[in-house]
Amino acid sequence: MDQLTPDQKARKGWLSLLAKSDADLLASLWAELDMNPAVETLRQPEIGSVLVRGRTGATGSAFNLGEMTVTRASIRLSTGEVGHGYVQGRNRDHAKLVATIDALLQTDANQRIQDAVLTPLSDSRTTARRQRAAKADKTRVEFFTMARGDD
Repeated sequence: MDQLTPDQKARKGWLSLLAKSDADLLASLWAELDMNPAVETLRQPEIGSVLVRGRTGATGSAFNLGEMTVTRASIRLSTGEVGHGYVQGRNRDHAKLVATIDALLQTDANQRIQDAVLTPLSDSRTTARRQRAAKADKTRVEFFTMARGDD
């Protein structure tokens, strides 16, 4: 398998974060940023489905789990950068916004967008994970074995 360059790893990371983000939170963070780049739509947001595959225990043989609805979009900035957005579900605006942010993250606006959008999204995701883990931890049952004394 080919190794990813640092730029490809960074892009993969921000695309993952944007795709998994809450659409309303992303839209509000974007609105606060107050950026209106000139974009050309390369691919209108399209709704389709993808086959989801899984592995038992993350290491077993792959099996077809089922299908999942996704929406994808692609845009090009007036400066030439191309952005792609894939999101779970049927939210066309979310997919187009992800594509726009992806393209802008490839420009000089990268740090500004990371500070205003990606960092708050990452913090929100971390907080949600901690809350979910704390809730699950309350239901944990500890099993232990007492040694039987067979004299």
